[in-house]
Amino acid sequence: MMIRRALSACLLALLASVPLAVSQEPGLARRVSQLAWAKDVAAAQALIERNRPQVKQLTPEWLLAVSWLARGAQFAERWDVAEKAAGETLQGSMALLKSRPLDAEPQLPTALGAAIEVLGHTYAARGDRARALEFLGEQVAAYRGSSIEMRIQKNILLLSLEGKPMPALDVQSELSATRFDRARLGGKVVVFYFWAHWCGDCKRQKPILAELHKKYAGQGLEIVGPTQLYGFVSRGRDATPAEELTYLRGEYHQAHPIPGWMPAPLVSQRNFSAFGVSTTPTLVIVDRSGAVRLYHPGLMILAQLEAAIRPLLSASAR
Repeated sequence: MMIRRALSACLLALLASVPLAVSQEPGLARRVSQLAWAKDVAAAQALIERNRPQVKQLTPEWLLAVSWLARGAQFAERWDVAEKAAGETLQGSMALLKSRPLDAEPQLPTALGAAIEVLGHTYAARGDRARALEFLGEQVAAYRGSSIEMRIQKNILLLSLEGKPMPALDVQSELSATRFDRARLGGKVVVFYFWAHWCGDCKRQKPILAELHKKYAGQGLEIVGPTQLYGFVSRGRDATPAEELTYLRGEYHQAHPIPGWMPAPLVSQRNFSAFGVSTTPTLVIVDRSGAVRLYHPGLMILAQLEAAIRPLLSASAR
């Protein structure tokens, strides 16, 4: 609560300087995002400031562009710029939320989620991890049930999960012939592969995991693939839980077989959210003592996975 009050006080001054309106260059957010990925913070700042005089009314489009400046500054570790741009985005988002729901359209939640993410990592980068986790905890509670909840939770885990015991899976059903048995994983190095049936990167990750399993299963490696139900099947067609489960075990499995050697527990939506899986795949690597050694949102290539698991396999074999 103290952080929320301090943040509001700091950012209130920003709100006075934030434009109350937008008539910016077309495609501004896209162009700022390109500069952000290139870590060209100076060019991104110049582009934002060139457009600022044209802004007459605060809109999600403008906040999205400013949030990309914040992300680019984070990528480049320009924490002063990151904090200022993220603060502007956060305060502007809070102003807009007084008159509209967060998830009415995609740009506002994307901008707000980025602002919260950047501010959390800014505090951590400056050596105040406790402040970062308190801030992110307040935000995940404030936006519980919204589209950005898992994104915030992901960032909490990025700052806090490594070195902690692997949280439990709330298994509702099974999608593989090999059933999930946590006791059977004792003393093993485990890669937990959180995936979604609609996810293109998950389809690219699966053969990499198959190669990893082939090379290291004999040395004590296990791979587990938890997923959840999303309420739709192929082509985005709405589905009941029973229909989606039938799709996963039938049409989906025929097109993209779930390996028989990989337990694929179906977990609750709340459990999936607790793992912060706003990015699929998300990979969690656990050592033989059951402690998390890597939490990684996004696809990993074979070389990255091998670099992470080999020390765990060799260390535990001594």
